[in-house]
Amino acid sequence: MASCIVIDTNIVLDLFVFDDAAAKPLRAALEAGEVSWLATAAMRIELARVLGYPQIAPRLAFYGLADADVLAQFDRHARLVEPAPKAPVTCADPDDQGFIDLAVAHRVPLLSKDRAVLTMKRRLERLGVVAASCFTPAVQPA
Repeated sequence: MASCIVIDTNIVLDLFVFDDAAAKPLRAALEAGEVSWLATAAMRIELARVLGYPQIAPRLAFYGLADADVLAQFDRHARLVEPAPKAPVTCADPDDQGFIDLAVAHRVPLLSKDRAVLTMKRRLERLGVVAASCFTPAVQPA
């Protein structure tokens, strides 16, 4: 069975819009079924909202993508689960709290480039969650 991970919206953009080289190992692991991406319906809604931002549209056009293409990748790779209860730590950015709650509830790694999340690394580690900005062998779930 694949190990699980939670992926913040900014990493999803790196995966499926920006074609970021740092995201290629994660994309390969998702494609190979080595990693199971846990997400909630609210996370999909947030992704759809972010795809509508004016600074994202030129990138979508550059890569010949539409919002629907990125959402189809989300639907293909993400395993929707119920939202998690509030974790015992609170993120300064309320948009990131759901990702933290989910990672803590499932005790799985959380990938995010958001400073508010990454400043919580030590607190999250005490709760069994590795928070990192990219997928590496050290972050890969056991």
